[in-house]
Amino acid sequence: MNIGPYLLANPVFVAPMAGVTDRPFRMLCKQLGAGYAVSEMVTSRRDLWDTLKTSRRANHAGEAAPIAVQIAGTDAQMMADAAAYNIDRGAQIIDINMGCPAKKVCNKWAGSALMQDETLALQIIEAVVAACVPSRVPVTLKMRTGWCSTHQNALSIARAAESAGVQMVTVHGRTREQGYKGFAEYDTIAEVKAALRIPVVANGDIDGCEKARDVLAYTGADAVMIGRAAQGRPWIFREVEHFLATGTHQAAPLVAVVRRQLLDHLLDHYSLYGEFTGVRSARKHIGWYVRTLPGGDDFRGRLNQLQQCSAQLQAVNDFFDELGEQMDRLPAATEYADRAGAFRLQQQPPKLQQKYERAAA
Repeated sequence: MNIGPYLLANPVFVAPMAGVTDRPFRMLCKQLGAGYAVSEMVTSRRDLWDTLKTSRRANHAGEAAPIAVQIAGTDAQMMADAAAYNIDRGAQIIDINMGCPAKKVCNKWAGSALMQDETLALQIIEAVVAACVPSRVPVTLKMRTGWCSTHQNALSIARAAESAGVQMVTVHGRTREQGYKGFAEYDTIAEVKAALRIPVVANGDIDGCEKARDVLAYTGADAVMIGRAAQGRPWIFREVEHFLATGTHQAAPLVAVVRRQLLDHLLDHYSLYGEFTGVRSARKHIGWYVRTLPGGDDFRGRLNQLQQCSAQLQAVNDFFDELGEQMDRLPAATEYADRAGAFRLQQQPPKLQQKYERAAA
């Protein structure tokens, strides 16, 4: 599929995640099979553009195209200015955030809170598209199914966005009210896909190969976007891409290969954040890698006491060296199994039930 002039390598994408999808993580995911990655959200507030936090988020040095930057805000002109600011700094695609459920974002009427005000949401979309036209930069939109269970308006916003010139829509199958609780639903995504001509991406609870296949079949979406399941498991993109293409599973990654990938990721992470911030912000990434591995819990406890990058690197190296003496490959990932209520196929409209059953057959 294409976003504007950019042909994407495959339909398995990295979801933008605050504090996670920085440049080192995006580059790692792309190396490990992700067809597309979107940055952490960048604020539309001009007074914050010169801060260290924003400058790091606007850093795309060495990143493979297309470079996609997500912007967040509540004022149409400020969002247009933010789009232009990021284009000047290398953005090739601008993504509008209408999906973030965080209170500190929604309390300012940004993120998914914008879905409560369709007029303002459309004004922002039109302003951002207009700002991107001179540079021929495509605009995409990421949103939720709605604000709450009684106010689900993803379909109407998606239609308006397409008419305004948005070139791809991603829908997370939860309302803002849900946050990340409960299960994602895919009926709304299927409805959006059926109504639009532009590509539609399905997001929410996609944590393995079978789940990706099933969601694509059920919704008819053009691609899937994976977020939390990639934390500590960035090779999931290669696994899913391979499964969708062949119907077979790849072997679990070699311990020695994961060790080298993690060490390289940490070095890149430190180069962006420096010693003090780098060693602290890297802890979550390392913790995600080891959380299901033998001795992982004890290792995380020791890791959090380390204050220098060199000590952290050595500890990671030693942990995986010891793990490599126990096993050649990481334990195989537990593939998606339909949990009670997770997919709720029996509760879907008959036409969608039949569509899923035919595709899965």
